[in-house]
Amino acid sequence: MKRTRICDLLGIEYPIIQGGMTWIANAELAAAVSNAGALGLVSPNAGMKLEGNVVEHLKGEIRKAKSLTDKPFGVNLPVRIPDMKELIDVIIEEGIKVVTTSAGDPALYTSLLKEGGGKVLHVVASVSHAKGAERSGVDAVIAEGYEAGGHNGFDELTTMVLVPQVVDAVDIPVVAAGGIADARGFAAALALGAEGVQMGTRFVASYECLAHPNLKEAIVKATDTGTVITGRKLGLARVLKGEFTSKLVEVESAGASPEELLVFIGIGRSRRGELDGDIIDGEAYCGAVAGMIKEIIGAADVVKSLVEGYSAVVARLQ
Repeated sequence: MKRTRICDLLGIEYPIIQGGMTWIANAELAAAVSNAGALGLVSPNAGMKLEGNVVEHLKGEIRKAKSLTDKPFGVNLPVRIPDMKELIDVIIEEGIKVVTTSAGDPALYTSLLKEGGGKVLHVVASVSHAKGAERSGVDAVIAEGYEAGGHNGFDELTTMVLVPQVVDAVDIPVVAAGGIADARGFAAALALGAEGVQMGTRFVASYECLAHPNLKEAIVKATDTGTVITGRKLGLARVLKGEFTSKLVEVESAGASPEELLVFIGIGRSRRGELDGDIIDGEAYCGAVAGMIKEIIGAADVVKSLVEGYSAVVARLQ
């Protein structure tokens, strides 16, 4: 298995990062991924009630993960999350050395995180975003194509197109995200010049993930057209198709304003789909790779399948 700069930067054996899914990147999942030689991520909101204290919740998740692994793991912080500075204080106090940031300007908090001894990886959706992140001092960028689940860039660049252009534009390591579920995607990402991959949906359909069994089963049953892009007036998001998302697309197509869309979506809709298992009236972030996922397996087996399958993929190309 090829060792890259990402391995050395993060202190991991394999250049594989588990996505920091907002409601479901729990301590048990992060620890299982890290114990397998990759990098697990904890989300401050994982499993939290809507009215919960996100700062105290993150502290609990970090300490739980520490009790389950002695390997490196990180925290995912969307830049616009409430209580950002307090969350960073917890990360520094708890000695977390890796943070991924997204959905905002990396210049706001990168220096603070690095002063606390951490490595920062920022999610980008275009070459200009990547260059800006590099200028802000991040240690690596995660180039995410719009095949990925959750919020995506307005330019709708695919991973295949985005990654090589970002690789050519920056000197820091690039991690590929979006459209990766198995060893073929892993090898393809490295062939594009990436030095690692980040995967979300494949880890959702694992035993350790906090996601509701209804969501895991829905991913396994999904077809190649099982996801849809919503929120083009608010912020693109790829979600699992369902009754609610069909209604949402209809409302969007009818010309609803951003304000009307926010009212229609309501509060906690994605939590309802991902944690409560309400696939009908909830919303679940899900990558287009759902159609490639045919079974629920352990997080360690996900990592193992990528590492062992990589050599076979490369051998077929020779």
